[in-house]
Amino acid sequence: MAHVVVLGAGIGGMPAAYELRSRLGAEHRITVVGAQHYFQFVPSNPWVAVGWRKRVDIVLDVAPLLARKGIEFVGKRAESIDAAASTLVLEGGDTLSYDYLVITTGPKLAFDEVPGAGPHSGHTHSVCTVEHAEEFWADYQAFLQNPGPVVVGAMPGTSCFGPAYEFAFILDADLRKRKLRHKVPMTYVSSEPYIGHLGLGGVGDSKSMLESEFRNHDIKWITNAKTTRVDAGKLFVSELNAKGEVDREHEVPFKLAMMLPAFRGVDAVARVEGLCNPRGFVLIDEFQRTKAYRNIFSAGVCVAIPPVEVTPVATGAPKTGYMIETMVTAIVENIAADLEGRPATAKGTWNAICLADMGDTGAAFVALPQIPPRNVNWFRKGKWVHLAKIAFEKYFLHKMKSGSSEPIYEKYVLKALGILRLEK
Repeated sequence: MAHVVVLGAGIGGMPAAYELRSRLGAEHRITVVGAQHYFQFVPSNPWVAVGWRKRVDIVLDVAPLLARKGIEFVGKRAESIDAAASTLVLEGGDTLSYDYLVITTGPKLAFDEVPGAGPHSGHTHSVCTVEHAEEFWADYQAFLQNPGPVVVGAMPGTSCFGPAYEFAFILDADLRKRKLRHKVPMTYVSSEPYIGHLGLGGVGDSKSMLESEFRNHDIKWITNAKTTRVDAGKLFVSELNAKGEVDREHEVPFKLAMMLPAFRGVDAVARVEGLCNPRGFVLIDEFQRTKAYRNIFSAGVCVAIPPVEVTPVATGAPKTGYMIETMVTAIVENIAADLEGRPATAKGTWNAICLADMGDTGAAFVALPQIPPRNVNWFRKGKWVHLAKIAFEKYFLHKMKSGSSEPIYEKYVLKALGILRLEK
């Protein structure tokens, strides 16, 4: 009997556990370790921040869901990994041995890299967690009584820009519904070299289409923006030129700000010698297996992927849902192969696919592969994307509640977009 431990109970970890249970024999033990007792559907956090969703709509208690599938759950934070001994050390000193470890922790949010940033000790909000979204909602309700300037965007080193664009448009739509948009000047401040870069070097006509949307929604922007510090009500930004030299300095006023942070690897993973790059992201081979330890695999935001290109202000490459789904499937197949005495052959599909809500419309982009040149370089917008994202939220939460191991992107999203045909 083998013991497979999944570290992380999020968008990568929960599907990994379900797929492992479906693929491996009942004699094998599967345990999920999570710092929280709940799963949160992170893509819905922008909706929570403006009151379009409640916490109860997107959060699930994972222990009973996993138990129904014969999967154990340990609701404790991992303090360290003794990779040589194949053992996790948990908070409180408990240990958990494993034969295979699947790391799906997600990132550590690096608010500390910009003085004054962050939702707790700083002056900016985030939508990276449901708690952060709820904190924005609490401040937003007071803001609505006395509106003023808003800043939305992404700090230096950010790798996932989609939620920043989503939030800018969702906030714009909510303010228009409330007949308050005319009282709220909005500025998008981003480390991207241009609007629509998305950490991907642009996808299709993303630059011109998103610039046009910003103009139509009266959203100003600053790109190549190196946010250097945040004071109460003021964002300090150095705007760089193509050579990486300071071109202009900005002091952007705000009454409310949502700035996505850069990511690092979580401490317990980052401290393992030889496992990660200097940012704490897990170094893996083509089979999702770590380069340092053959019985440790990793998927999701916590893996190391190089930037698509060098930019004047540091940007990273996003890890989108479809990419994570295929990483997880590859891990499951390769663990099964190892247990059966076969070599690893399964590989994740590192393609970028995103459904971005824009309040009352939306934008979808597909980059196959993520790093140019691409076989598919596709960007579209329309109300159908807004509806598709709502439907996807329902599908994913249903998958988590039912314990389904089916690949949602492969079965629903790609089929709906016609991308399976394009990919072939």
